[in-house]
Amino acid sequence: MLKDLLEAKKCFKLVCGAGNEDVNDVERLVALYAKAGCRFFDLSASEEVVDAAKRGLEFAGVEDAYLCVSVGIKNDPHVNKAVVDYDKCISCYSCDAVCPQKAIKYAKVKKNRCIGCGKCAKICPKGAISYVSEEKDLKEVLPPLIAKGIDCIELHAMGLNDEEIIQKWNYINEIFDGILSICTSRGKLSDEKLVERVKKLICGRTPYTTIVQTDGFPMSGGKDDYKTTLQAVATAEIVQNENMPVYLMLSGGTNSKTAELARMCGIEANGVSVGSFARKIVRKYIERDDFLTNEYAFNSALETAKNLIATTK
Repeated sequence: MLKDLLEAKKCFKLVCGAGNEDVNDVERLVALYAKAGCRFFDLSASEEVVDAAKRGLEFAGVEDAYLCVSVGIKNDPHVNKAVVDYDKCISCYSCDAVCPQKAIKYAKVKKNRCIGCGKCAKICPKGAISYVSEEKDLKEVLPPLIAKGIDCIELHAMGLNDEEIIQKWNYINEIFDGILSICTSRGKLSDEKLVERVKKLICGRTPYTTIVQTDGFPMSGGKDDYKTTLQAVATAEIVQNENMPVYLMLSGGTNSKTAELARMCGIEANGVSVGSFARKIVRKYIERDDFLTNEYAFNSALETAKNLIATTK
């Protein structure tokens, strides 16, 4: 059971990306990391993506894995997609080079790959890139996914719209009786407000049926150092200090240093959720058309994935 995996306090969750709807990318990532030992996967709330993840698990020969789908509120960065204003664009292609998902080519955005990380907008010299929010209608997307047997639903609750967050959370509680996850950060919230929000959301839920995923600095895990993962650990400490009956997962800037830094700081997390960094270190292999059939490429990526997962043990 997923609870057993979390209670072992060595859970590694691979984040394929809440906005990543590239089914080939998802299938390959899941196949690779499942083979490497990962048993918890975070996916975009899409039937096609969940099916792709299941194909990846089948390829890896893994049956004891758990799938979580992520949904967000309007303007949450995880549900944003980049848009280029070609009246301003000067075709410098800086955005191409900086995109960690390879979602931009010649300043054209592949929406199904874009995860809304914001890196392209920051580097654009002409301010030609903005974002549109593509949050999903939960009443349309979640029932079919629950019917497919997903194990967890995660709500990205990072904005300031408490009413929308509560409304969506209540709906999820009504239709799903499994483990739920709250992904939140201090980006727009004070420490007190973050704690207040979590306590409000878990009120009435059975103890230890909720994960709090402390997103230190969302989608920032490009580097493998302590500084990059510091905010994930600091945010986790705020939640841990409240002694709430929840499972604690670290995310946002997570990398191979996260679990080590957490232990050094006395954080007793149930696991580490890794997205940007986990995808980056295997990207050159995953992009190969023959990835799932080329034994050398797959095994090379497999060693890299195994080494990352081992850092959470």
